[in-house]
Amino acid sequence: MDADAIEAGRRRWQARYDAARTRDADFTTLSGDPVEPVYGPAPGDDHAGFERIGWPGEYPFTRGLHPTGYRGRTWTIRQFAGFGNAEQTNERYRTILRNGGGGLSVAFDMPTLMGRDSDDPKALGEVGHCGVAIDSAADMEILFRDIPLGEVTTSMTISGPAVPVFCMYLVAAERQGVPVETLNGTLQTDIFKEYIAQKEWLFPPEPHLRLIGDLMEYTAARIPAYKPLSVSGYHIREAGATAAQELAYTLADGFGYVELGLSRGLPVDDVARGLSFFFDAHVDFFEEIAKFRAARRIWARWMRDVYGAANERAQWLRFHTQTAGVSLTAQQPYNNVVRTAVEALAAVLGGTNSLHTNALDETLALPSERAAEIALRTQQVLMEETGVTSVADPLGGSWYVEALTDRIEADAERIFEEIAERGRRALATSGAREHPIGPMTSGLLSGIEDGWFTGQIAESAFQYQRALEKGDKRVVGVNCHTASVTDELEILRVSHEVEREQVRTLGARRAERDEAAVRDRLAELVRVARGEGDTIAPMLEAVRAEATLGEICGALREVWGGYTEPAGF
Repeated sequence: MDADAIEAGRRRWQARYDAARTRDADFTTLSGDPVEPVYGPAPGDDHAGFERIGWPGEYPFTRGLHPTGYRGRTWTIRQFAGFGNAEQTNERYRTILRNGGGGLSVAFDMPTLMGRDSDDPKALGEVGHCGVAIDSAADMEILFRDIPLGEVTTSMTISGPAVPVFCMYLVAAERQGVPVETLNGTLQTDIFKEYIAQKEWLFPPEPHLRLIGDLMEYTAARIPAYKPLSVSGYHIREAGATAAQELAYTLADGFGYVELGLSRGLPVDDVARGLSFFFDAHVDFFEEIAKFRAARRIWARWMRDVYGAANERAQWLRFHTQTAGVSLTAQQPYNNVVRTAVEALAAVLGGTNSLHTNALDETLALPSERAAEIALRTQQVLMEETGVTSVADPLGGSWYVEALTDRIEADAERIFEEIAERGRRALATSGAREHPIGPMTSGLLSGIEDGWFTGQIAESAFQYQRALEKGDKRVVGVNCHTASVTDELEILRVSHEVEREQVRTLGARRAERDEAAVRDRLAELVRVARGEGDTIAPMLEAVRAEATLGEICGALREVWGGYTEPAGF
């Protein structure tokens, strides 16, 4: 890019920066020297390829979505939490908010994630152990007691039964007296990544996509600020994917959801603005920064050039980041504080919009209160003490970071083409001219159905494990520097009484509700599910009658059946 074009971009950025609101904060170094809000080529300099780097707040958004960077608004501290019953988790949430957390992120226990009630035989021994147990709208009310849902943004990390859980969230807001149209937050709902990596599905892909399409239409019409989908790469990376695979599979899933919205007749600008993303921040510092920068650039280009999004905000890739759980070690667990800080800093330098920092003991159990506080304070030290909020994309223009960004983008594009080709072959085999949702969706479903995604991730995980065992990759405390004076940690243990009490409470609620009303409303949901109507309205009615999560999901399983992934060897 020649010097004149670069200077024109600088002037556009300056005009946007001057028109934006910035925080009343000290933007100087620790020594008191002022720093500029952004840095770029010196006036009069040419810079080949600068159009791919650009200025903050301008297409292709490599350097961030906002001209002010974190000078306008810092990232949201959104700590992921949930354990035991709704009352216990509510106490933890209020502690997080009192201590400076800016938003909530709900972790659900395994029975809830699988759409089963706490008294289901398959739930035995799992209630409240990896998150909070939610059986009905009454639990959701308790979960958010004294937390005004109209004022706090809430992220819910759940995909298989996401839609009935969302209905419970709406009913809890109604019972608080909060107009549901004012709600703001994110529901994960990303079923593609469940088939690819996490394995928490309820039905075959097509019924799940129907529910997600219904949810997209519902929120677009009634709750415009709410994001019904958080497309998740986190679980893909935790399963063993490389950085490029995490990025490519996640964005391809996002393209599939854009196609789903378009197939429902929703405008692309509305669909794209309803999506957010969720990435892993692993321990390879510069690779992670490059991954986040490449993600914004790829998404902006595909939204504009492939799917036709004209609105600038529809070209934005907004993302939450969580530090890498898979990088935590049970050996010398205090080292995890350092790993988490490095990963969090990579997320911030990559321009994350919100962040969760893992606790040092999460490789052993749910975080203790002390470990959760250290994780929260890690973000606050980065935000308040390090100066990283003063300059937008401070590593922009680094030869190394820009080369890594370009390389990861090129790797992702090759993977997109491979997914698309799989979709074309699947259509040719079936004799269909086009997929009813879209071409990327065709490739995603093909890769799910024949186990291609899981095979690719398994191979990447195997290669890393081999390097670790050979000593080519080193992990402190595991295969090097193993001597330690670290004592055994005191970890959080969820009492089995939590499960017994949850089951007793659930039984009491069933005895008190109008059983005939529950049966009638579940029957109406089944009737709609057998046809082609909108599933959200009858599901909401069932939730208002205190139908449980297991009852709702069980009724739908009877209609749509279950799913078994293909065997791979």
